[in-house]
Amino acid sequence: MGTSRKEIEKRMLIKRTINTMEKQIQKLEEQKRVYIDAGKQAKAKGLTAQYNLALAGLRMTIAQQRRVYEMKLNFEITSQMKDMSAMTSEFLGGMSALSKDMLKLTRERDFSKIQKQFTDAMMGVELQTEQMEAFMDETEAAFSSSTFVTAEENGELEGLMENEAASNDLTESMIDKELEELKKKMSST
Repeated sequence: MGTSRKEIEKRMLIKRTINTMEKQIQKLEEQKRVYIDAGKQAKAKGLTAQYNLALAGLRMTIAQQRRVYEMKLNFEITSQMKDMSAMTSEFLGGMSALSKDMLKLTRERDFSKIQKQFTDAMMGVELQTEQMEAFMDETEAAFSSSTFVTAEENGELEGLMENEAASNDLTESMIDKELEELKKKMSST
């Protein structure tokens, strides 16, 4: 599941806010240097009012810088807490879904019910095997009873079978002989 557009916009806003605060801290750092330099010059020239003004500006800049730094820290900590909360929420959601699945699986897998089904199935297989054996026995008995023939009839049938096999062999050898003769004729022309 990808990151939504709204979530990306939130992350960009957080980044922009932190960057803005860092820039403000840098600006105030530069402003501090300006007040320090101005204070040094005023003191060197004996300009008490300007020196006091530079000190007041420096005090105010340090206070602002501290506030911005505190805001930045609060923002970063809160952002991390939000990430942690989101992760915890996802974890809880995942655990909830997993628990529901596990509960469903344990409810669906009633072992005594499955054992009964398995036992019934095995009994069915055994019964089917017994029925198949009985059917084969009956079929064999039916064929045996319907083929009562005399020894004389048996001999005739065997003779027919042998003659059929011999005539098949004879036919194949005749075809082979004819093919040979045709090949000879074709090669002699």
